[in-house]
Amino acid sequence: MAALSSAIASAAKPFSLPQTRCAGVAALHFPKPHFKKKEFNFAEVSLSLRSLPRLRVSSNDAHFNSRSEESQQPQPSFAEFITSERVKVVSMLALALALCNADRVVMSVVIVPLSLANGWSRAFAGIVQSSFLWGYLASPIVGGMLVDNYGGKVVMAWGVALWSLATFLTPWAAQTSLLALLVVRAMLGAAEGVALPSMNNMVARWFPKTERSRAVGISMAGFQLGCAIGLTLSPILMSQGGIFSPFVIFGLSGFLWVLVWLSATSSTPDRSPQISKYELEYILNRRQTSFPVETSKSKKVKVVPPFRRLLSKLPTWSLIVANAMHSWGFFIVLSWMPIYFSSVYRVDLRHAAWFSAVPWAVMAIMNYLAGLWSDMMIQSGISVTLTRKIMQTIGFVGPGLCLIGLATAKSPSVGSAWLTLAFGLKSFSHSGFLVNLQEIAPQYSGVLHGISNTAGTLAAIIGTVGAGFFVELVGSFPGFLLLTSFLYFLAALFYCLFSTGERVNFDDPAVV
Repeated sequence: MAALSSAIASAAKPFSLPQTRCAGVAALHFPKPHFKKKEFNFAEVSLSLRSLPRLRVSSNDAHFNSRSEESQQPQPSFAEFITSERVKVVSMLALALALCNADRVVMSVVIVPLSLANGWSRAFAGIVQSSFLWGYLASPIVGGMLVDNYGGKVVMAWGVALWSLATFLTPWAAQTSLLALLVVRAMLGAAEGVALPSMNNMVARWFPKTERSRAVGISMAGFQLGCAIGLTLSPILMSQGGIFSPFVIFGLSGFLWVLVWLSATSSTPDRSPQISKYELEYILNRRQTSFPVETSKSKKVKVVPPFRRLLSKLPTWSLIVANAMHSWGFFIVLSWMPIYFSSVYRVDLRHAAWFSAVPWAVMAIMNYLAGLWSDMMIQSGISVTLTRKIMQTIGFVGPGLCLIGLATAKSPSVGSAWLTLAFGLKSFSHSGFLVNLQEIAPQYSGVLHGISNTAGTLAAIIGTVGAGFFVELVGSFPGFLLLTSFLYFLAALFYCLFSTGERVNFDDPAVV
């Protein structure tokens, strides 16, 4: 019996042998050697966790599965969208841009009786109108830098206040001297240079990527309605209160806007006391998935942007060329269409302003529709790059073809129809290059907008002054429209070749 117990004990010993003697055997015959005892070391676990990639958790959505929740968060309905706080902000931006353009366009109507009273030629009238652009030439760059550092709300408020003051002082300046008139018009241009960079900055802060085309469309709709309002109301106000009454009315309206803007809006969504919790979470979550946007809590952009690196990239030049062509066509129509309809089709000033105003009203409507279509394309899976190129092609090739029709039109009704179609299609470019500014360089969108706007201003000066000299030398305004059409085609080709909807690295000197 003792021998049997000894044999059983001997057979059981391999299962309890020290691991130092049979580690290899245990590993070979028993697949669970890792159950050996080991003291749990929290320091090692902590160290290993630190080496893992970090997840950035928003203070507004402190959940590890926030990314999946974002993708499942439904798009707001149309009713929720138009009643949201962000639409209130963009509506105020649209109203500011409407005043901006109305203050510009008044002179294109007043210049007709003013030229007759002072005996100015068309070439000299073009110089007077271009004085606005002298101040506008460099201010978008300075304005863009201010916007990137101080935000769109403050800069826009100062801009509207200053250009409204310049508008209000225009009657006094015109009655004082030609020099005073030119200085005040240049002051108007300098102040208005901050408008579009401020708009872009506020849209980037308040809207996610899938809504930015619509937001820019609403803002630019106000911009175009400003032309329609200025062109239609100016002759009526002039007939009732004198040729300078539009300047007084629009100037006072700007001061009123500043008071409402400062009291009713916030620079960022998280600072708004009126915004709902749902809308705030929706904006911040959706905005995180697109690209970083400078906010009050984020790192500020350098005071001096990397201009050399900004100008070393072809996507930047695609925006510069697009903005230059856009401004050329815009200011040609803004400055010369009342005179064109008055001289070519022999219609009186009030009807000339009406024929020139209708296209702007149509463009305002098309701005939103084009933005809505652009957002829908991106939501359906079409790349941002392709979407921007499609929008920009329609926005340039379309007006180019329509200007050919305008140059050959035989009646003011047909001419107005071609001009209306041209500007309806031109509005698509606002969902092209104008939104593209936010996408390739969100941290430098203000100064990049300023650079491209300055190029656009140079083109506008050349076009506005050049149109007057071209008509005097060649004797054909339609010929200048054909030249503009050709330039539209070239600009569309350049943008399609070199633009992108992806973010471009402007901060790393090693990246080419």
